Amino acid sequence: MTIETVKMSSKGQIVIPMDVREELNAHTGTVFAVVGTKDTIVLKKIAMPNKEDLIKDLGLLAKKTKKKLQSKGFTEKDLQAK
Repeated sequence: MTIETVKMSSKGQIVIPMDVREELNAHTGTVFAVVGTKDTIVLKKIAMPNKEDLIKDLGLLAKKTKKKLQSKGFTEKDLQAK
């Protein structure tokens, strides 16, 4: 674990030190969740799914949803009805 100190700019910006960025494998465009409470701020690196994984996960969700609906008696016609 790397511990560094930083100063906030007049615009509220801070720089994440290079050692910490390298340890996190954080690059330009890396997304972080920011949580603040009293005198503590936590940055949590958010892993964004790649396009292929997202498509795969959505396909699995669609299959599970279709199977669940069919088990409840819904048909393709019911799903397409307006």
